[in-house]
Amino acid sequence: MLPIQHYFPKADALVYGCMGLGGRWDQPTTSKEQRDSSYTAIDAALDAGFRFFDHADIYCRGKAEAVFGDYLAAHSGLREQLILQTKCAIRFSDATSVGRYDFSKSYILDCVHQSLKRLQTDYIDILLLHRPDQLMWVDEVADAFAELKQQGKVKAFGVSNFGWPQLQLLQSALPEPLVANQLQMSLNDLNWLEQNVMTAMPEGAAHHYSYGTVEYCQLHKVQLQAWGSLAQGLFSGGRAPETAAQQATSALVAQLAADYQTSAEAIVLAFLLKHPAGIQPVIGTTSPARIVACQKALSVNLSREHWYALYVAARGKALP
Repeated sequence: MLPIQHYFPKADALVYGCMGLGGRWDQPTTSKEQRDSSYTAIDAALDAGFRFFDHADIYCRGKAEAVFGDYLAAHSGLREQLILQTKCAIRFSDATSVGRYDFSKSYILDCVHQSLKRLQTDYIDILLLHRPDQLMWVDEVADAFAELKQQGKVKAFGVSNFGWPQLQLLQSALPEPLVANQLQMSLNDLNWLEQNVMTAMPEGAAHHYSYGTVEYCQLHKVQLQAWGSLAQGLFSGGRAPETAAQQATSALVAQLAADYQTSAEAIVLAFLLKHPAGIQPVIGTTSPARIVACQKALSVNLSREHWYALYVAARGKALP
């Protein structure tokens, strides 16, 4: 069972990430063609069985949430069938300020109000704080969460890109558990594994993940969600491998896809799903064909030998 199913029993093993919806980040509006393309992607995700959708207030500068909200408004009764997750606290640079993070109570409350408006819903199932604010006052965050919970605007809270000490600090001020931590995890982004394999080795210092974060989440039933889980298509035809390790990994993924009679995307995601921490990959593709290919991961159970073969190929050298 996924950790998050303690709080949301109907949570999917895969999450559909909505960052690609809404058109272009550098355009103020969504064209009809971009809207239709977004709707096609949502249709494909729903048809493939996805019911857990991940947003952020900044995605396509709000247009991703807005397009999704319009879709919900056009499909009566759909909202109640879904788990909607969104994020807040990243602020873009402007004429007077640099890009920054903001966990102030007023900003969190305003972000949620704007997300609810764009999504055209009365509540968000899970709100994540997007990146750690170095000026975080945990009691202020706790006040914001308590008000949102009391008003029925948010059911549960989590974080994104947090190490375990930050998680523990924030949790100390909260009466209810943080339910999720979304991290960059994939067959190409291996810091979450390397931090353990390289323990006490000088080269291990290069891995920026806070040591023990995966284990902390596993111990405290904090759902690990993997953003970038497909490695932007690096091993499944989305972009060309560049390094020798990437080329070898791509070839191995193709070989295993044939052996398991599945898609390359399914093998890449099965690598994450195999881990005992119960990782929940977030799928960002808007291609209907790739969405279907991703869903096939749920029927793949990699052997221990194949899992390690992928890991060693991706790291580009034998384990120590």
